[in-house]
Amino acid sequence: MAVRVTATEVKAIMDNCTVSDAIVDVFIEAANEVINQVLVDTTVGTVLLKSIERFYTAHMIASTLSRTTSEEKLGDASVKYTGKWDKNLDSTPYGQIVKGLDTSGKMASTGLREAIIYVIESFD
Repeated sequence: MAVRVTATEVKAIMDNCTVSDAIVDVFIEAANEVINQVLVDTTVGTVLLKSIERFYTAHMIASTLSRTTSEEKLGDASVKYTGKWDKNLDSTPYGQIVKGLDTSGKMASTGLREAIIYVIESFD
């Protein structure tokens, strides 16, 4: 399926994104593929799918190449980044928006593993 967003649309929502359009296009293609697989059997509408693809692309870029800072300091140069690597969509503001836009809730569960618990009978 063709991608829903452009590099210009993605960069418009990102603070100071200096990533080239060609690189953004690579992330758009990856985001498009994930969204097509995860949300294929849902009732999420076309307009929301486009928004989800846009913010998911921004989330992927912000998680890797253009991380959002929460604090900067000039003397003795220090930078603190937002989010944590182990928090999936919660690790960036863009990912949090994806969770809010996805009415099916499926994007929030991507990357999570299912736990299986086996009960062993007592040998007493």
